Amino acid sequence: MKRYGSILMTSVAVIALAACSNTSNDRESTVEAVASADELPERFEEPVRLDLIKHVSGDIFFRDGETIENNVHTEWVKDTFNIDLNYMWTTSGPGETFETKLQLEMSSNQPLPSILALRSPLTQDLIDSGRVKEVGELFDKYASDTWKEAMAADPHAWDPYTREEGRFAIPILDYEMNGDTVLFIRQDWMDNLGLDAPETLEDIEAIMDAFVNGDPTGTGEKVYGLAAGFTNQLNTWMSTVDWVFGAHGGMPNQYNLAEDGSLVNGDIQPEIKDGLETLKQWMDKGYLHPESGLWDEGKAAELFTAGRAGIIAGPHWMPDWPLAEVLENVEGAEYKAYDIPTGPNGQKGRSTGITSQNGAVMFNENATEDEIQAFFVYQNYLFENFANPDEGSEFEYGFAEGYDYVFEGNDVKYGEDDIPGGRIDPVKYTLTFDGARIPSLYINALADFARGEEPQTPFERKVYLQYPEQAWEGARIVVDSADAQIPSMFTGRPTETMVSRGDALDTLLSEGFNKIIYDEMPIDEFDHLVDQWKSQGGDDVMKEVNEWFDVVNASE
Repeated sequence: MKRYGSILMTSVAVIALAACSNTSNDRESTVEAVASADELPERFEEPVRLDLIKHVSGDIFFRDGETIENNVHTEWVKDTFNIDLNYMWTTSGPGETFETKLQLEMSSNQPLPSILALRSPLTQDLIDSGRVKEVGELFDKYASDTWKEAMAADPHAWDPYTREEGRFAIPILDYEMNGDTVLFIRQDWMDNLGLDAPETLEDIEAIMDAFVNGDPTGTGEKVYGLAAGFTNQLNTWMSTVDWVFGAHGGMPNQYNLAEDGSLVNGDIQPEIKDGLETLKQWMDKGYLHPESGLWDEGKAAELFTAGRAGIIAGPHWMPDWPLAEVLENVEGAEYKAYDIPTGPNGQKGRSTGITSQNGAVMFNENATEDEIQAFFVYQNYLFENFANPDEGSEFEYGFAEGYDYVFEGNDVKYGEDDIPGGRIDPVKYTLTFDGARIPSLYINALADFARGEEPQTPFERKVYLQYPEQAWEGARIVVDSADAQIPSMFTGRPTETMVSRGDALDTLLSEGFNKIIYDEMPIDEFDHLVDQWKSQGGDDVMKEVNEWFDVVNASE
């Protein structure tokens, strides 16, 4: 299990617990209506067939002889709940393949599956089509206490799927703080040059200057201070410079909460001007590679993993991937996690998302009581038994022995090379992609390890063995400095003006910002860019964003 997979996965998976047809409302129910989660059956007396459609993405693998239609997960579902999983059709290859097929089904008004789980912007289209149920009341009625507590950890989890009429998709929870930025700095270079741990932006600049001009490798090879890639945006998931703007009190590429309670576009705030000036100076001084503005996140990371940059910023889990490569590529290389620095006014900030961006579950307007109950029986069980398993339980060590873990004597092993045939993750077969996740569990466990605490629970023992120590320290940093989070607050579907003018508005700012960083445009042109953005549709976007925010707040 890799955190970056869950963060970046762009493939779409859609789950149908029964295929809708024109006569779907005429099917007889085999279960009795119940009033609450406590009254749901543990196992159905009569078999319930759940028809599914799914994209089998490139990170889903099978044991020899198994397929998505017949595997350790489908057998477990049948044995545990008396539910038969029947895949109507599947796709493979690029995620767009499945999304295109689903979009064609929608546009031709074909019957939809009864229950859908998506990681796709099509979620918003389905909600606005009027073809899915209000699910808030169903969640309140049928979800288990553990699931409800996990959902309540993020008061904004429901925001993307909320309309005036209610809530129309159940957020699929991810681990919190999974993308919050920390700095990883070449510790061997720091030691070679006698440098101290950084606390301020000035400290970072001094370290980068020493790296660029002080020959930290002892070979005379040209190196750079910071590996950064901002061809996509300034505030991105890896090789990011979001922390530079956070040190000035701003955050680009998202909508931020203003002091008056409204939402504002982070790109057009005066603090962004200060951040751009900082990056311009770093480019002028050679701290940044001259192609940083042309690189995406992965290409920029290669500068660090090749041993040619001393600092990279990104999530705490980067020691698992891709930073392990620098240890393989460069003999004697060491790196260490550090907190983001404070700026001239003592501020620091990192972007953070909401926990629900792992997808969402919707119920077709024609979904039957059988199908709805079946979904909640299945998902409640995973929250109660898999998300944080008990000692001696079936999921104490993982989902299935011989797949995601194996025993060597009395020791449990999780490594690719330890498991005959390689590690297979059956959790990826589950209806909500990753089984069930309690947002705060993972990051706090790793932070405790960094503080010297030993793992106590099955979940803690598993992550203790699976993730490198450098990731523990990164987790501790983001937990201990949670007050530096600047949350991205707009999570609704693109507004009307975003659809018609959004690309042009984004290009206006991104091209202008790059020109400022590369000294092709004076810094004072920032104010002119902001005026252009507002007059060419930005003011309308701001109005629409806040209308959405008013609806969301009114529903809470």
